[in-house]
Amino acid sequence: MAEQDELQLQENTDEKGKSKSKSKLLIFGGIGLLVLIVIAVVLWLFLGGEKKEVAPAAEAVKTEQKDTTREAFYVAMPRPFLFNLPGNNQTRVVEIKVQLMVRGSDDDTVLKKHIPLVEDALLTTFSGASVDKLSTQAGKDELRQLALLNVQNTLQPVTGRKLVEKVLFTGFVMQ
Repeated sequence: MAEQDELQLQENTDEKGKSKSKSKLLIFGGIGLLVLIVIAVVLWLFLGGEKKEVAPAAEAVKTEQKDTTREAFYVAMPRPFLFNLPGNNQTRVVEIKVQLMVRGSDDDTVLKKHIPLVEDALLTTFSGASVDKLSTQAGKDELRQLALLNVQNTLQPVTGRKLVEKVLFTGFVMQ
């Protein structure tokens, strides 16, 4: 009789352990699925964009290949970007020094004419960031890519082409 009670108690304990591990598995599986969905949506938003014909896309690829053979010029922003970011417990002050990479001296001079427009696009992008994102390298890389997209989208209507190839952080301080 005591052995039967002991076996029943052991079976109940095993069932509880299995149900706990199954619930943990379901929770982690759900979180993983949610992360995959978020990544897919972000990629779709960034890469989905406008539909273009195949021929202009091929011409754009040829143009971009030609641009990589031209000399790279780096245009430094005249002032570092200094802004406040609200955090969980306190407000953080962030200072970012930026340089933009363009191809060819003609793009260099065109970009220098539009520095105020570029500064506005970058400051708007930077001030929309969060302390949590800027605390990690992945968050900084994401902010750099977002800044590149915003600068290119801001300059394209004015200049008729994408001037900036890369946004480089040459100084980054968060206090």
